[in-house]
Amino acid sequence: MDEDQWMYDSVMSEEVYMNDQNKDEGGVNEEHVFATRDDVLEWARSVAYEIGFVAIIMRLDTNNGIRGRTLFVLIGCERSGQYRAKKKDLVRTCTGSRKYGCPFKLRAKPAVGGEGWIVNLIYGSHNRELEKSLVGHTYAGRLIKDEKIIVVVMTKSMVKPRNILLMLKEYNANSYTTIKKIYNAINAHHSSIRGSNTEMRQLMKLLERDQDIHWHRLKDEDVACDIFWSHPSAVKLTNAYNLVFLIESTYKTNRYRISLLDIVGVTTTGMTFSTAFAYLQRFCGLFLRRDCRIKLHDDESS
Repeated sequence: MDEDQWMYDSVMSEEVYMNDQNKDEGGVNEEHVFATRDDVLEWARSVAYEIGFVAIIMRLDTNNGIRGRTLFVLIGCERSGQYRAKKKDLVRTCTGSRKYGCPFKLRAKPAVGGEGWIVNLIYGSHNRELEKSLVGHTYAGRLIKDEKIIVVVMTKSMVKPRNILLMLKEYNANSYTTIKKIYNAINAHHSSIRGSNTEMRQLMKLLERDQDIHWHRLKDEDVACDIFWSHPSAVKLTNAYNLVFLIESTYKTNRYRISLLDIVGVTTTGMTFSTAFAYLQRFCGLFLRRDCRIKLHDDESS
């Protein structure tokens, strides 16, 4: 038996109940009995969040009939342990680590009578200052399954991400998530819909599905350099209100570093509608005729 295993066994065997000095650290002075193991984990995490740290499962064992195996769960701080470099890395590539050697530990095991779980404190203090707020924490701020479903449903309803965040805060007052988590969940949803298709292939697929009027030009037979599309409803509005159009082109606002052309029409009542969109590799000139036909040309041909 190596030294680390001997030290672990000695610590696990010496269960010390929390004394009065540990009241302010979120502990208990006597044994707490819970119905299930999940209740123990939920209680430990909720108390840890209130204090300012994240509780994790350090070790979990199951009594499967083998000698020496018992049913218990060891709960500790996320900062417990030390960073261990990979054996294949001769030079340490990790410049930072969340491991801080925190000695905080809780041990939960079934009661002697077999009804419920008992929580005992092994070490009730930390070797660092606790966090004042866990907002934006990697683990505490993650979205649970129900929250991800809410994000997907509200995204389909064209709700803005900041409004989705406000909704989640109202749904769960103890939520530590941030707007970045919302954007990550939305991007993950879009990636699941796209599947193995690239973004350009997905766009062409949607244009074909919705029967949009579209046109594109290829470069090297496999790269789309220019693409234009317009919705059938927008074409009907364009034919009805074809007097005033607003044309605007933005530059270098996407990963492909190409221009986005946006054409907006104006109705007789002063309302606006989107006429067409285009991604252009080169935007040198544009003529908008009375019959709403768009012609792209270079300076040499103008």
